[in-house]
Amino acid sequence: MRYETRTAGGTTLAVLHTGTPADGWDDARWDEVCRSAEELLSACGAVMVRGLGARDAEAFHRAVSRFGDSLIDSYRGGNTPRMSVTDGVFTSTEYPARYDISLHNEMSYAKAWPTRLYFGCLTAAETGGATPVCDGEALLASLPPGVRARFSSGVVYSQHLHGGLGLGKSWQDTYETQDRSVVEAFLAESDAEYAWTPEGGLRVIQRRPGIRVNPRTGRYTWFNQADQWHPSNLPDEEAELLLELTETAADLPHWATFADGTLLSDDDLAHVRKAQRENMVAEPWQAGDIMIVDNMSVLHGRESFTGARKVVVSMT
Repeated sequence: MRYETRTAGGTTLAVLHTGTPADGWDDARWDEVCRSAEELLSACGAVMVRGLGARDAEAFHRAVSRFGDSLIDSYRGGNTPRMSVTDGVFTSTEYPARYDISLHNEMSYAKAWPTRLYFGCLTAAETGGATPVCDGEALLASLPPGVRARFSSGVVYSQHLHGGLGLGKSWQDTYETQDRSVVEAFLAESDAEYAWTPEGGLRVIQRRPGIRVNPRTGRYTWFNQADQWHPSNLPDEEAELLLELTETAADLPHWATFADGTLLSDDDLAHVRKAQRENMVAEPWQAGDIMIVDNMSVLHGRESFTGARKVVVSMT
């Protein structure tokens, strides 16, 4: 067993080569691999475990269950489209293959978020399709002081969820229920503000920090999805169409501002995206790979791709 690293800017992704597929490993071998992965994760915040041979959802589930905490079996409150594959295993975000998915910390807009993400490549894309990663502390350090200060004030995330017909996800899909009382209890527990609309939709506002202390290092790190919730994150033609179909920003499926309501400026967003690019590592997938990401330490995304890419995800 050996490892190597991929580095860009302040981001390091460790690649751990197991040597032999996991089928037939005894407990001692699993313990050795898990211990090595934990050490690399502690040092880097993201590790690709290569050679496990997990090429279906069941094999992936068996493998990630070896690494620690119980898997989350619900994506309630999640803003992106994904489906359950098996217990604790979901499809990765379902988004057209021709577009990138921007770098983000999973559910950083919520009161509670996954601590770890486990991505498994069941089928590698013909071209592209990597899951790039970016160290949040490196991103934060790369920003001009003024930009850092504005994001440190906090972020307001606004959602307009339709009731069955409209743009984006419905509140039923988002909260995995048809029962409004279940939704209201969830939002109350989440410290979210909300209001039902006369058309049967739901408006939700969540006020969250833009920067948090990373428990892994004790240092401040970028931890928000403000740039991803802004219309400028969409491809130009989709952003134009979306803005044409909505009368105000409050009618957009997603919208973000600074804590005091100040709009995110094009200049600030450009600095954020430049910092992401400068600190981004993208390791091409091989079928059977599993990548573990410390969600508070490292952002992740998805490159555009061609072919029949299939990547699944589990969270703890």
